[in-house]
Amino acid sequence: MSGFFFFLVGGLEAIFMRLQLAVPGNDLFVGDTFNELLTMHGTTMIFLAAMPMIFGLMNAVVPLQIGARDVAFPFVNALGFWLFTAGGVLLNLSWIFGGAPDAGWTSYTSLALNQYSPGPGIDYYVLGLQISGIGTLIGGLNFLVTIINLRAPGMTFLRMPLFTWTSFVTSALILFAFPALTVALLLLMFDRLFGANFFDYTMGGSTVIWEHLFWIFGHPEVYIVILPAFGVMSEVISTFSKKRLFGYTSMVFATVLIGFLGFMVWVHHMFTVGLGPVANSVFAIATMTIAVPTGIKVFNWLFTMWGGEIRFKTAMLFAVGFIPTFVMGGMTGVMLALPPADFQYQDTYFVVAHFHYVLVGGTVMGMFAGAYYWWPKMFGKILDEKWGKFHFWTFIIGFHLTFFPQHFLGLWGMPRRVFTYQANVGLDTINLISTIGVVGMTAGTLAFIYNIYKTHKKGVPAPADPWNGRTLEWAIASPPPEYNFAQLPRVRGLDAFWLEKQAGNKGMTPAEPLGSIHMPSPSYIPILMSVGFFIAGFGFIARDNYLVGILGLVVVIISMFMRSFEQDHGYHIEPEQIEDAHKGVKA
Repeated sequence: MSGFFFFLVGGLEAIFMRLQLAVPGNDLFVGDTFNELLTMHGTTMIFLAAMPMIFGLMNAVVPLQIGARDVAFPFVNALGFWLFTAGGVLLNLSWIFGGAPDAGWTSYTSLALNQYSPGPGIDYYVLGLQISGIGTLIGGLNFLVTIINLRAPGMTFLRMPLFTWTSFVTSALILFAFPALTVALLLLMFDRLFGANFFDYTMGGSTVIWEHLFWIFGHPEVYIVILPAFGVMSEVISTFSKKRLFGYTSMVFATVLIGFLGFMVWVHHMFTVGLGPVANSVFAIATMTIAVPTGIKVFNWLFTMWGGEIRFKTAMLFAVGFIPTFVMGGMTGVMLALPPADFQYQDTYFVVAHFHYVLVGGTVMGMFAGAYYWWPKMFGKILDEKWGKFHFWTFIIGFHLTFFPQHFLGLWGMPRRVFTYQANVGLDTINLISTIGVVGMTAGTLAFIYNIYKTHKKGVPAPADPWNGRTLEWAIASPPPEYNFAQLPRVRGLDAFWLEKQAGNKGMTPAEPLGSIHMPSPSYIPILMSVGFFIAGFGFIARDNYLVGILGLVVVIISMFMRSFEQDHGYHIEPEQIEDAHKGVKA
């Protein structure tokens, strides 16, 4: 829910930008204010909206899909959430205290050093993302350990559902990509706060170093936010086509290959920097190569639907709408992979259209599909289909109306990151159409919020298996008990629950007798530690006196000592309590 809140904040910032660009010569949000909106929109959507919504879905679904009772490290899970929240709140408080960051979401150091951005805005960016990034990094590590170590008996790697596979590869990408961003932010913090010269070319530094470090993180980040959406689509399309996913093994191979190649394409963001034709050619080929495993996925989704008993529930509508939308974004990505073409496109609205087709048409539609699909499992009630379909149609029409015309704005020469443009040069009508499209996206999002409210108030309780699902999460009650599985299930093959249903069984065959279940105790230490980081961030932003910053770090260290010497080993849920709970559910 915190990720969805930041999604609304980032959406509001986008609405303000589109209102400014609706007509030429507008003065609603100009100059520094527009630059701040631009920076905060991109930063919020990537780091504070897409990432936590993905982690939220992974938390709810992955342990259920692998037959686990919880993630491997519940304490680390809680700490990751609160660190993300502390960093996100710190970053957004920049609107109130001293001005938001204004150097773009990539914060290139030719704009982000003290002499170019003298206020505290970039300091909020640097420290907010460092704190939030620690939470994301430890969250990725937690899911890697969970998927490797806590799979139910019989759940081999090639029996895992596709969403679990994409979560696994995403977690590996986080583990290897985020340290590059951490190093970049640390160096920029030293440049801004302590007078270092890592990026100041007048003192022997290099701004290109920042670009390399940022994009070594930044391009795997694209796959960090899109791979889980691929996993959602695989689950939704398979379930609502009433077919096993076509080419499961090739889908797994494609997922792993996308993760591997994702680290080999970052320079396509830097074709115009001047690295030379050899470097540009190598990275252009690598970029075009990554389209192959992506194409495998698209064709397998289409073949899964071919001949299936398709039910067009809201989740399936988002999945079907996702395919052509994402393919369009992929096609423009291949165009941008050509260095000579990229020289023309790279600083225009063509690129804006491209990455919104990938990230909104991919990630956001994937998250909406996942929300409608797993909502009954998470909260025990099915979202209203009528409002869901209204949400889908208004959102997708508004989306294409907003971003498809921007391809032409770019081809006709409109640069990105500008707050106005001249009248009577052919850009007026297209910009107005693009702004009108935002109305549809806004209406769809508001319909989703109303749907949640209506379902919470009047929704009908959902059965354990409302969609006739194929994977383990549909084998237990909706919503699941705190221990997920009273007895760990025995997995006999891919689509484990479907196999049991086909064999005439009402549920999964248990792999163990009913026994005492160990549960972790709740802890306030993650909140305390995150508050310490929050205080430290504010203290270093103040600059004049680092005493507050040091005080915050002391709180963090004390919290770590408290955790190290904590003697609480959790508690147990006994078989009698489990049986009583089951009787209550049946009653």
